[in-house]
Amino acid sequence: MLTPSQNGMRLLVAWALAACVVAIFPVLLMMWLVCGVLLLLAFLLDALLLWIPPGFVVARVLPDRFAVGEKGEVSLSIRHGSMRTMKLELFDGIPADAMAEALPWAGEIPAGALAKIRYHVSIPQRGEAVFGAMHVRVAGRLRLLWRRHMIAVSDVVKVYPNYAPVLRLALLATEHRQDQMGIVRRARTGSSRDFHQLRDYRQGDSLSQIDWKATSRRLQLISRDYQEQRNQQIVFLLDSGRRMRSMDGGAPHYDHCLNALLMVSYVALRQGDHVAVQSFGGADRWLPPVKGSHAMATILEHLYDADTTQSPSDFSEAAERLMMRFRRRALVIVMTNLRGEDSDEIIPALRSLQGRHLVLLASLCEGSVRRAVDQPVGDFSSALQHVAARQYMGERAEVLAHLQAHGILTLDVTADQLAVGLANRYLDIKAAGAL
Repeated sequence: MLTPSQNGMRLLVAWALAACVVAIFPVLLMMWLVCGVLLLLAFLLDALLLWIPPGFVVARVLPDRFAVGEKGEVSLSIRHGSMRTMKLELFDGIPADAMAEALPWAGEIPAGALAKIRYHVSIPQRGEAVFGAMHVRVAGRLRLLWRRHMIAVSDVVKVYPNYAPVLRLALLATEHRQDQMGIVRRARTGSSRDFHQLRDYRQGDSLSQIDWKATSRRLQLISRDYQEQRNQQIVFLLDSGRRMRSMDGGAPHYDHCLNALLMVSYVALRQGDHVAVQSFGGADRWLPPVKGSHAMATILEHLYDADTTQSPSDFSEAAERLMMRFRRRALVIVMTNLRGEDSDEIIPALRSLQGRHLVLLASLCEGSVRRAVDQPVGDFSSALQHVAARQYMGERAEVLAHLQAHGILTLDVTADQLAVGLANRYLDIKAAGAL
């Protein structure tokens, strides 16, 4: 497709405006016609030269993986077969809704030269993203016309959940630094400790830590060193139903749950525990227990394209499937957005799990509902909103109270508090030896 350039449009407008002058001075008519013919010939010549295919050779290099909302660098290499310097504009076929501030790219490529273009793109959706055909506009030699070319090249890349908080935790997750992210290490109780090794006595060690037999043999104080219990089972029961599409903080509740799941999984794997994931609510995806720090890649691979469905959340079916799949005692973390109407279904479902497992319900509370409760009432409309929000919160609190009365652990927080709050609760359970 041929389109006029800015230079071409300026010449056309100038020639059209000259017609006004010719209308006043008819003696200039012949000169005006000659200029029009010359302009037409120039456009035809530019179009004829553009008709020759430039023979583009393009290569695109993508990162191995993208994270949602994080910028990834894309590299393009482009060469043309023309014998002249070519001026062009290029727009890469980035995925829908992706953002790339450096596009479109404009520049000149000398004959026989290879142009390398780098730009950063952020993709807002998880799953598989497709980089499609490139769109190129080539300027004619006379710079009067552009010709569009479409370079058929396609690449597929995986977009993973935003695990940047997990990577930051990797730098801070030492015994004395986890508190920098708000994750608090609780004092260990005796029932939660396994013997690790003997070591020299340190100032501050309790008398119960001293191994008196080893002390008598070596004639110096020797203490026992303990570690958290290992090889315990953590199972995430992840709600993928339509309720998890609620938006909070620019992302759906489902994505907030995924980020919290990744953080707690990282902490659990470092503790030597096994992690398994089961989805429910229109999706039945099962990741059997994995162990070791290298297992984070397995969890990411399992979850990168997970998404919500239009189906309702069936807690009873999810509990039955988990009971059939997994018979060892585990900490089952149910991640959902609790509603007041869930009372008749969720309480029996979690109690059936409780017969074999330790159950923790991690429920997301909409930030908009809490803000509606806290904001002052100024008119009738805001009063109705305030009353509806309080009723909604009251129904949820009643369900949570019933669950706690039956010995089921609960965590009810907003999206921005879920990751750290859930990690703290996991460490509390480990420290208490409840599992």
